[in-house]
Amino acid sequence: MEDLGRLFIYLGALFLVLGGVMWLLSRLGLSWGHLPGDIVIQREGFTCMVPIMSSLVLSLLLTLILNLLARGWPFGD
Repeated sequence: MEDLGRLFIYLGALFLVLGGVMWLLSRLGLSWGHLPGDIVIQREGFTCMVPIMSSLVLSLLLTLILNLLARGWPFGD
């Protein structure tokens, strides 16, 4: 039960950090999917979005998080 409580605390901290980053990005005028490097093509009746930079940032974050979890952090024995 103690491990589950610790997991919820870490998940809550993660959500706080993600919320802060999203808030900061919106204050800077950079919303998710509209980062520099994302391609948006708009024509009459057609819109095509290719979020290259957003995908790279998301991939980097997920890689870091999954590597930390795979190494046993923060639940190392």
